[in-house]
Amino acid sequence: MINEIHEPYYALLKAENKGIARQKYIEYIADDAEGTVVHDLYEIHRDKVIIKHSRSLNEDGEPLPIDELLDEIKDDNADVLLVDGSLF
Repeated sequence: MINEIHEPYYALLKAENKGIARQKYIEYIADDAEGTVVHDLYEIHRDKVIIKHSRSLNEDGEPLPIDELLDEIKDDNADVLLVDGSLF
């Protein structure tokens, strides 16, 4: 399951369920386990994830190769796929 959140920061999160996605968001994006309230976490279709993720850049400012992108999405581990660019 892949979830998307827009506020307070945008993120795409891959997790087994919304509870784990919320934990990942708080841990890696919001960085405030006590004060962050995560609302509006929506499941997003895999095709939209591929499109959004394919338009993103890696840490070096390069597009992510499609095979790496698909491997990230297929992997069963909970992960943060995309984050708000204003956090960097």
